[in-house]
Amino acid sequence: MSVMLETPELPAVFDGVKLAAVAAVLYVIVRCLNLKSPTAPPELIYQDSALSRFLLKSCPLLTREYIPPLIWGKSGHIQTALYGKMGRVRSPHPYGHRKFLTMPDGATATFDLFEPQSEHCTGEDVTMVICPGIANHSEKQYIRTFVDYAQKNGYRCAVLNHLGALPNIELTSPRMFTYGCTWEFGAMVNYIKKTYPQTQLVVVGFSLGGNIVCKYLGESQANQERVLCCVSVCQGYSALRAQETFMQWDQCRRFYNFLMADNMKKIILSHRQVLFGDNVKKPQSLSDADLSKLYTATSLMQIDDNVMRKFHGYSSLKEYYEEESCLHYLHRIYVPLLLVNAADDPLVHESLLSIPRALSEKRENVMHVLPLHGGHLGFFEGSVLFPEPLTWMDKLVVQYANAICQWEKTKSHCSDTEQAVSGQE
Repeated sequence: MSVMLETPELPAVFDGVKLAAVAAVLYVIVRCLNLKSPTAPPELIYQDSALSRFLLKSCPLLTREYIPPLIWGKSGHIQTALYGKMGRVRSPHPYGHRKFLTMPDGATATFDLFEPQSEHCTGEDVTMVICPGIANHSEKQYIRTFVDYAQKNGYRCAVLNHLGALPNIELTSPRMFTYGCTWEFGAMVNYIKKTYPQTQLVVVGFSLGGNIVCKYLGESQANQERVLCCVSVCQGYSALRAQETFMQWDQCRRFYNFLMADNMKKIILSHRQVLFGDNVKKPQSLSDADLSKLYTATSLMQIDDNVMRKFHGYSSLKEYYEEESCLHYLHRIYVPLLLVNAADDPLVHESLLSIPRALSEKRENVMHVLPLHGGHLGFFEGSVLFPEPLTWMDKLVVQYANAICQWEKTKSHCSDTEQAVSGQE
């Protein structure tokens, strides 16, 4: 009799287990996707000045909520993964001309040049000189999307192709791009200055490219001539400080490190005949043993130590990271400088963000912009599920550049007016 009474309760028990399982799955989804995370305007760190007040009025994106796609946009991992996998959605195909420059050591630098598709809002001739992220080039979708948008806003664009990154361009010397080598970027900038003597420059760097452009500007005061401003997006500022965090499993950085190292190995090995061939006059410190170590490398640090630092003769990985990071050059930049990071960037540890924060708290020309979401070079926008072709990052860089151009034109106009009044007196 008691058995007959207990039997009908079994389905209720199973239903309870199913309900608990569903609840657990939903909890994990909510946590992984950060669905409870709020949307907010980016955190801004800056000094109160006439320039910063003008920027806050002229750049609505600085004070407006950044709203990522509702379902997945609050996850820095998904933003980063989507950027890494597809770059952008419905990417345009801007038409440009490829330029080739021979470097003093025999290397062949290449960059793509894109002419503006409309008049700039100030009526001036302005060129964006752009340095992409690690192992990237002008054919990457996020670069194409940004260039197309900049062209439509009246900017000429010059995009550096990192040495060795283009699969159809052979190396002509035993050297590839490295973390902080500014030679190729400097050659591209000098070409633009000579070819377009009336143009002014907006310097833009993405990820590793941000380190290169900031280091380039800080290396010499002459490098800042005719430069209106600089924008750096998602860089880490100090490779020496970042290397320890890159070996940690927190935020899956060790996994990202492995993936990027695997990509770098493929690029290096595609040029192994030029870099490691018997008939190649390679750096004395670079040996066949390093090629063997390259095959077993599982991190960027191992590749940098065994191969990359030796292109420029550094005696240790510490020396290479110390000398090639822009950290020691940022305080030498005097043009307006916008440093953009995302708080949920899985590649840039939060401890590294103290560098741009401290700089922007001391220097009137620097502003640090830190939205809650965006991942690494993601910054997708969209209503629920599908992202828009243009990202918050694309629009912010152009909006900031427009504001700086207006600021410089206003200053120039005021200066001309003062001189005219002074002459009449």
